[in-house]
Amino acid sequence: MFRKKSSNLEQLIKMRLLIIDSNALVHRAYHALPPLTTKKKELVNAVYGFLTILFRVLKEVKPEYVVATFDFPAPTFRSQEFKEYKAKRVKAPDELYNQIPIVKEILEAFEVPIFEKQGFEADDLIATIVKIAQRKQVLPKLEIYILTGDLDALQLVNESVKVYALGKGIKETIIYDQKKVREKFGISPRQVVDFKALAGDPSDNIPGATGIGKKTAVELLQEYGSVEKLYQTIEKGEAWDLKAKTKKLLTDYKEQVELSFNLARARDDASIDFGLEKCSWKGYNKEKARAIIEKYEFYTLLSRLE
Repeated sequence: MFRKKSSNLEQLIKMRLLIIDSNALVHRAYHALPPLTTKKKELVNAVYGFLTILFRVLKEVKPEYVVATFDFPAPTFRSQEFKEYKAKRVKAPDELYNQIPIVKEILEAFEVPIFEKQGFEADDLIATIVKIAQRKQVLPKLEIYILTGDLDALQLVNESVKVYALGKGIKETIIYDQKKVREKFGISPRQVVDFKALAGDPSDNIPGATGIGKKTAVELLQEYGSVEKLYQTIEKGEAWDLKAKTKKLLTDYKEQVELSFNLARARDDASIDFGLEKCSWKGYNKEKARAIIEKYEFYTLLSRLE
């Protein structure tokens, strides 16, 4: 009998792309770790935490391609569309933002391409990179891992895209695939934006439909599939199972739901010059990596270069 070799062949040529949601990791590391300063009294706790996470994930995922994304420090199309977007979020201290250039310096020493775009958030760049990578790939199988400190990227999960998310602090991690998203939240990745459109997102000050909570939002999506189909059913007068109060809330706050959907959806049309060949990861340039780690006195991390 002849053995099937196709699965082994696919495994051999399977490639992995790691996309780093850099701002999210810096924020998580800054708040998770105590102050850490260099001999020059420069605060670098967020940088140290970022590096610790990155070393661990590079070792576990073993990607052939790596790229980093950053938020651009200027208003985005979301804040132009909705002035109250993220208005309730407390601004992070300068001690955090001062460490972002150091993170970029380290990524450059590691020869990891950096993408940021005026008017867009890192989530939009991640969505754009995912779209381009999946559309243009010539490989039979490209697995994409999104490394992040929040869960906004769950909407991008599909059969070849996973979210490598931090749990508490920087030590706990959860890898979300389609099954994991459904198990944990009761909805599919494709329904994540619909969920936020209905329930809102206090962390970003996305309003949702006032009076519709998370539980109700999940139940509505399980029943109707999407916000679009939900409203189509209501407009046809066929939403017989809906409580009168719920129907009234959805009708009264329809414009808020539409706005919230647009705010929550990661746009995949950012104009960036991305190509897989530009983010090929061959491992660390030992000389550059060692020099930058020693510069910021992260001597305990030197062994990670091996």
